[in-house]
Formats: sequence, structure tokens, C-alpha cells
Amino acid sequence: MKLVITQHSINDRGGAERVILKIAQRYDATIYTLGYDPKGTFEEFKALNIKVFRERRSSVNVLPKRVSNALHYGYGFYNLKIKEDYDVINSHMSPSEWVRNRNPRVLWYCHTPPRELYDPTVANLRKKSLSESIMYKGFGRVYTRMEKGVVKKIEAIATNSGVTRGRIKRIFGRNAEIINPGIDYKDFYNADDGKYFIYPSRIAEQKRQDYAIEAFSILTKDRKYRDYKLVLAGSMSDRYADFREYYERLKAMDVRNVIFMPNPSDVELRKAYSRSTAVLFAAINEDYGIVPLEGMASYKPVISVNEGGPTETIVDGKTGFLVNSPKEMAKRMALIAENAELADAMGREGRKRVEKYYSWNAFFTKFDRLMRKVSKM
Repeated sequence: MKLVITQHSINDRGGAERVILKIAQRYDATIYTLGYDPKGTFEEFKALNIKVFRERRSSVNVLPKRVSNALHYGYGFYNLKIKEDYDVINSHMSPSEWVRNRNPRVLWYCHTPPRELYDPTVANLRKKSLSESIMYKGFGRVYTRMEKGVVKKIEAIATNSGVTRGRIKRIFGRNAEIINPGIDYKDFYNADDGKYFIYPSRIAEQKRQDYAIEAFSILTKDRKYRDYKLVLAGSMSDRYADFREYYERLKAMDVRNVIFMPNPSDVELRKAYSRSTAVLFAAINEDYGIVPLEGMASYKPVISVNEGGPTETIVDGKTGFLVNSPKEMAKRMALIAENAELADAMGREGRKRVEKYYSWNAFFTKFDRLMRKVSKM
């Protein structure tokens, strides 16, 4: 089957990029994108057929960078006509699905509708001036009207979780099939307990590393845990000023034994998982969450906020804990630190759960079937 993939940019090492990589490798797909940074994303993309097409940007740069980028991406995919022969177009992060305007047979794998537009909690994280707020509001009306018009035409929608499926239904009135992304669980392993907790995720306000730092600060007020460390491992981006500002705010919290591990390689990250006491996760209403799966694959208990995708992947009290406050997270961290047998049992249950439900074989069993269906539409 001839597959074309569309994605607005391939610049990061996140969950969406991993899914795109796996699909492209399986189908030997051509990827159309408006931005590609080989150094910022997974090394394996270099072996794929990536076509970076260009759309002229306005020479007047008065818009906020996020608005300017969204307009650039949207205009590019809205007007893109795929000339090569294909059976299906598989779109990913918005607005790459706008390619449906001029091209049929689109399967949109929606990782999430743009949360800065549709989720007030995320939209209000960044402080804006009055003029910026007015600009964002006007842009948002245009963007959502364009997007909803295109989404009506799309032949099929898949998504990563029940949480995201609910957003798609609420925003677009469309049904989506849940196809959970997998992980390469055989690459993960356990190397005992190095007396540190790890939170691996992109450094950004939405990922809420400050929540984990607050929990760790509460934990280490008890002298029994003064030797434990908190490792914050994740990609660092300079694309937007607020990412750097958030990183500086985290450092300014000045909590003892907090270690930053920026831009770790896959090998470094798996090693860091392997020696952790437990894996933490605190993102705001996360769409899916690869981190809890990688933690379970490493035979580690996962302590996550009780919201978003992790509520579907973590079995509370069996493979980890779902918590409702930094204080409760600290309490569960102490419980794991004090009970090696409990940590071991949870780790083994987590690994079994990942092997059973979250393999790439399970993903492609559903994805391949939906691809064949769309190819005949």
C-alpha cells in the first residue's frame, strides 16, 4: 500500500514523532512536512523519504510566533496538492489534516486537537498582553472555522486514547477509533534502585515539572529521604521563549537534589529509567502519555496525576498510583521508597500490562485494518 504522511514539522523527540516514525518505516512512506530538524528529532528519520515543501511567509512579522507558525502550516497544507500516486494520506498533528482540502482518502491520526485553542487550562498557561489576547482570539476564530470545515471531509479519524476521542467528539462531532500507540518494550530493562525518582518529559509548563518538584520537596522534608534525588529528563527547546522561561523558573525553585538531564539520548533515557525508584508523571490532562508506559516497561511503579491518558493505562494500586495533589504524590513516593517488595510487584505487573496491551503489533493490527478501509473510500 502506498502511503503519504503529513506532519507540520519534525523537530522534536516526542510521542507523536515516534508514532510517525514507526508508521513511515512500516509502509516505506513519503513524509510531507514544512519543517525538519535532523538534530532535534529521532536519528532514524534520516533514512526516510522526507519532502520539506515551502510556503512563502509574510515579510511583515508582527504576529506572535505561535500564530505565525500556525498560519504558515495551515496555509501550506490547505493548498498542498499531492501529485504522486498514493492509496492513503495519513495526517498527524494539526493542521496537517488540512491536506484533505485538495486530496481525498485521508486517515487523520489525531494526537490531540490544538489544546491552546480548545482547552482553556492550557490556553491560559501563558500570560498575554491585551493586544496579544485580542490577536489570539481573532486568529482562533478563523483557525477553528477552517479546521472544522476540513475535518468534516476526512474519511476516517483514529486517536490515541479515550480522553482524546472525547475531545474530538466534543469539538468536531466526529467519532474516532482508539488505537493506542505502542512502545518497544523489549528495549527497556530494570537495573535495581538507584534511590532517585525520575520524571522524563519535555520541559514545558504543560508537562508541569513544578508539580513533581513540589512533591519531592515535601518528601525530602523527612530526613529519611534526604539522600534521594529527583531527575528531570527531557527535551529542551529554544523555539519559544516561554519554554526557556519555564526552565529558569524550575531552577529558581532551588530544591535540594533536583537534577536536570536535558536532551537525553534513547540509550541514556532507558538507563535512567532502569535505576530509578519510581517514575513520576504530572502533565496537565495528558492526551495519552508514553512516559507511564516506558516506566512500566522498565519494571518501575508509576506515580501519576489522576487525569488524562494515564488514567487509562495505569491500574491504580497495581501498576502504580494515581494521585490528586503534590502532597499525595509525596506520600506515594515514600511508600514505594519504604517497600521494595511492593515496588517490585508493581513493576512486574506494569511490565506484563505493557507487553499485553501496548506493543506495536497491537497498534498495527488495528491501524492496518483502518488503512485498508480508507484506501477503498
